[in-house]
Amino acid sequence: MAPRTDAQSPAPHVADTHDLIRVHGARVNNLKDVSVEIPKRRLTVFTGVSGSGKSSLVFGTIAAESQRMINETYSAFVQGFMPTLARPEVDVLEGLTTAIIVDQQRLGADPRSTVGTATDANAMLRILFSRLGQPHIGSPQAFSFNVASISGAGAVTMERAGQTVKERRSFSITGGMCPRCEGRGSVSDIDLSQLYDDSKSIAEGAFTIPGWKSDSWWTVRTYAESGFLDPHKPIRKFTKKEMQDFLYREPTKVKVEGVNLTYEGLIPKIQKSFLSKDREAMQPHIRAFVDRAVTFTTCPECGGTRLSEAARSSRIGGINIADACAMQISDLAVWVRDLDEPSVAPLLATLLRTLESFVEIGLGYLSLERPSGTLSGGEAQRVKMIRHLGSSLTDTTYVFDEPTIGLHPHDIQRMNDLLLRLRDKGNTVLVVEHKPEAIAIADHVVDLGPGAGTAGGTVCFEGTVEGLRASGTITGRHLDDRAALKEKVRTPTGQLAIRGATRHNLRNVDVDIPLGVLVVVTGVAGSGKSSLVHGSIPAGEGVVSVDQGAIRGSRRSNPATYTGLLDPIRKAFAKANGVKPALFSANSEGACPNCNGAGVVYTDLAMMAGVATVCEECEGKRFQAAVLEYHLGGRDISEVLAMSVTEAEEFFGAGEARTPAAHAILDRLADVGLGYLSLGQPLTTLSGGERQRLKLATHMAEKGGVYVLDEPTTGLHLADVEHLLGLLDRLVDAGKSVIVIEHHQAVMAHADWIIDLGPGAGHDGGRIVFEGTPADLVAARSTLTGEHLAAYVGT
Repeated sequence: MAPRTDAQSPAPHVADTHDLIRVHGARVNNLKDVSVEIPKRRLTVFTGVSGSGKSSLVFGTIAAESQRMINETYSAFVQGFMPTLARPEVDVLEGLTTAIIVDQQRLGADPRSTVGTATDANAMLRILFSRLGQPHIGSPQAFSFNVASISGAGAVTMERAGQTVKERRSFSITGGMCPRCEGRGSVSDIDLSQLYDDSKSIAEGAFTIPGWKSDSWWTVRTYAESGFLDPHKPIRKFTKKEMQDFLYREPTKVKVEGVNLTYEGLIPKIQKSFLSKDREAMQPHIRAFVDRAVTFTTCPECGGTRLSEAARSSRIGGINIADACAMQISDLAVWVRDLDEPSVAPLLATLLRTLESFVEIGLGYLSLERPSGTLSGGEAQRVKMIRHLGSSLTDTTYVFDEPTIGLHPHDIQRMNDLLLRLRDKGNTVLVVEHKPEAIAIADHVVDLGPGAGTAGGTVCFEGTVEGLRASGTITGRHLDDRAALKEKVRTPTGQLAIRGATRHNLRNVDVDIPLGVLVVVTGVAGSGKSSLVHGSIPAGEGVVSVDQGAIRGSRRSNPATYTGLLDPIRKAFAKANGVKPALFSANSEGACPNCNGAGVVYTDLAMMAGVATVCEECEGKRFQAAVLEYHLGGRDISEVLAMSVTEAEEFFGAGEARTPAAHAILDRLADVGLGYLSLGQPLTTLSGGERQRLKLATHMAEKGGVYVLDEPTTGLHLADVEHLLGLLDRLVDAGKSVIVIEHHQAVMAHADWIIDLGPGAGHDGGRIVFEGTPADLVAARSTLTGEHLAAYVGT
């Protein structure tokens, strides 16, 4: 080894001077020429009210440009298969490193996707069972519920030594898929009485399926004029053959009035057109039909394990792969640790490391068989984190979107430790966050604001956490806010009795939920809160349920279309001008013909980034010039859609434009704190907190006496939480019962009644550990929630 001298080290190497990410002149969404300098290899937290531009700066500018530049390093051929990313609107971006985005996007809701398949833990288990399982049944794919067993045989003709030789060849693939449910774990049964009225004939309108009109070529007319059925005979009088053709016939080409169509039995047609789609993506009336017509039951053949009998017969120490996937991950880690088999030692070590990462990140209560679509946004984000925990990459930029979502105060410290660990490996960690406990660990803070939407988009503060406290910005003022416990709680008007709840990890829970008051259901992540509330109080008659599911919408959707506000506005314009309402929709007859109502023209440049330019014909207004000549209260439709909610509330509240139906929807939007939002702003540009509140405003229109809200503070700034508490109080004072699943201490302190589940997660939870008032919980300090709430309110 070369000798070292202790002489004074020379000046720093020029390569070590690139220690900042510089952003100058960022104008993405509502950002107003923002310029910031972010230190590398440090943890920087971005704060600000919901809609102030945090995600636009972190995700829309820094992360987006990093990903775009990485994509450009691939060949033109490879780029042709990748999504094309446009360059963010920014003057200068320097010092970027590879960005790894860990956002709150739900994992795919594909019924075949599970926690195990999403994290590669299943792949390792399959290899393990193919090597050690007894009896040995085949390769790893013999344990995969996504691979079907198939076999085939036939004659192969080949030339050999100048002669044509025929040989018989056969092949077989052993898969692990259950043949009955095809690896889904459940079988669907269709209630035929919901599809048609069998006392009527097809000609009399027997079908009761949404969208099936009597003059439709693709549906009713195909059945009526196929020649297989008598359209004038009541369905209950069909012969056995007619019924077979009606319900199950294979796809067959038929001619209807000279047009070639495909006739197919009703059951397969319904399965293809309705059951193959993600239920959450369906329109509400279609979803209601599917819920009525289709019942899902556990597959009787595989017992819901998705696996064939052969795959379930192979065991290691009495445990088969289905048992292993059904175990709680913390228990599975113990089982894997106890396996002593030198022949697969590297595999066992990798599998154990993955399982221990689950436990470390606070997801040890999950099982590998859990469908990935059922995970909450916070759980999905942490599942994505698992692959990065053991990564040997350094000098990478990790971008997190509110990693503490869905975490009990007890779990936040664990998440903070993980973020610091990533930083200490030499990575730059950028976090969008609202929770004071997470902001406290930042090396550097960037506070955006001062308001939301057009009132935000500027940097209010840049520096340390101590500097933020003293800065006087909205975040600085609210950082040490502590909600006081209520002096007087409301008296319940009744109670909702839940008896013997056993869904997921619940242990025969009996609880009485008070009605007519604000009830908070809390407990550590995975303790059984959602299982108790959503499992025992299903949405339906009298119950309005607002879950964490992301609202879906394209760039053509906006707050006016999503909330139904556009309908009364279009009708008011049509009535005032004596024309059709369809003219006032940019997605219908009134659309500008040049841009088809999008307001921008998209130019596809093959593998280069597509370019969006403002439409020259409508100048971004989205409507035909003729439509803009029709006015209501002196404004045209494009001017109305450019209004903020507050302006529109005034406009539709009085005078010539008075429209009570529109005013009622605008009132609800203002109630949830979205007064600054413009009616025509595309949904794709809204922040997570804005989307959450937009959904809440829409659900508030539903008739119901009980409101069930699942973590309504998601994406909300400390100042917005106060606004939300005011809204919850108004709901209760109006005679509603409000049940909130929540971890935020300000909401707990504001409750009339708290139900705390625990004491731990998974099989360590599922019990009621406290029920009573917040004051009693703080006084007793008998649970983790009680200790944290007591520390929060400062008693």
